[in-house]
Amino acid sequence: MGYPLIFFHAFIGEIGLFAYLWVLVEMLNPTEIRIMRAKTAATIGVICLFVAWIAGGFYYVDVYGSAVKPAIKASDAKWVHSIVMETKEHVFLFLPPLAILTTSLITRFGKQLIDNKTARKTIILLAGLIFLLGFSIAGMGAIIASGYRFALEVGLV
Repeated sequence: MGYPLIFFHAFIGEIGLFAYLWVLVEMLNPTEIRIMRAKTAATIGVICLFVAWIAGGFYYVDVYGSAVKPAIKASDAKWVHSIVMETKEHVFLFLPPLAILTTSLITRFGKQLIDNKTARKTIILLAGLIFLLGFSIAGMGAIIASGYRFALEVGLV
């Protein structure tokens, strides 16, 4: 169950991140239709990030905490868990609230986003931040996977 679950976690999370890239693009030159699409994309994004959060939590409890973490911590790459995984866990905590805020702003301002440059810039910055933070987290996930593969190669598992 573990490996398909971590793939699903990463895949659905990346869909959520690309949804916020979509929001950013739609807000660059908003029209009524683009605002509707941005709202749809933001809704998809927030749902995907929450599903990724839940899937990642199940993976952490079911596989990572009992098999992956001990192997990494027993290897010469113990920093992978103590620095990278801890950073990943804490940075991720920002994504769902930022996603909810962004989606709420699009809903709150609606058609006003055509003329309200301040609100539009705020949404663009938030969507860009979600995208960048999310892909930094994906990179951290790749480092963690490499740390586990290293532990496998040196025979710790």
